[in-house]
Amino acid sequence: MDLTALGRTIVDNALYLVLGTADAEGRPWAVPVYFAHDDYRDFIWVSKPGARHSRNIELRPEISIVVFDSSVPIGTGRGAVYMPATAAQVPEAGRAEALATFSRRSREHGGREFTAADVLEPARLRLYKATVAEQFVLDEADERVPLEL
Repeated sequence: MDLTALGRTIVDNALYLVLGTADAEGRPWAVPVYFAHDDYRDFIWVSKPGARHSRNIELRPEISIVVFDSSVPIGTGRGAVYMPATAAQVPEAGRAEALATFSRRSREHGGREFTAADVLEPARLRLYKATVAEQFVLDEADERVPLEL
């Protein structure tokens, strides 16, 4: 089985990723967020800056991401892509490109176009991006298999 193709299919077909963060004391928090990606390396979403996961990212930018297909058979271990990453609000320098990526996927899924006005003061949302450090799936023996998506 081509695991790279599998990983790309999982990411392309999913609407949400699970974002794992931790607060200053290391208490974990996980949350689903609608996402877009740029070449399977940069994952982009919008969130309120006061949301728990957004506050956690401000304190600890190291996060984890899981994108999964909940329809795969139990025990197959072939339905998820796991990714440690570093996240932050998107700075002005990369905002236009990230907004275009996020808006394109949003429109593909029946959502709306997002503009800078949607993610800057006084709007309630901000644009975030995570850049992944590595990607892997689990094999039949529940062992990590690195991917290059």
